[in-house]
Amino acid sequence: MSNPIGFTDTDVLEDRRTVPTDQGDHERFSHYVPKEKLTEAMVMGTPVIALCGKVWVPSRAPEKFPVCPDCKEIWESINPGKPGGGEGE
Repeated sequence: MSNPIGFTDTDVLEDRRTVPTDQGDHERFSHYVPKEKLTEAMVMGTPVIALCGKVWVPSRAPEKFPVCPDCKEIWESINPGKPGGGEGE
């Protein structure tokens, strides 16, 4: 018997919400995120997702911190030959 929503007992729903965190190394590093997402997040106070997967609400000047090694490695693998200079916090 199906329910009125149309899901069966074996259907799986993926939770796609992002939850900003104050834990982890994002406080020690600048992370790469798309520039338009960073600008929006700084203005609206919404979370962003870095190349490395970190989720947080940006609130500080990224140039004061070293670049996240995971973000840098991912950036260089998708942009070979381009210098690091990505956007981020």
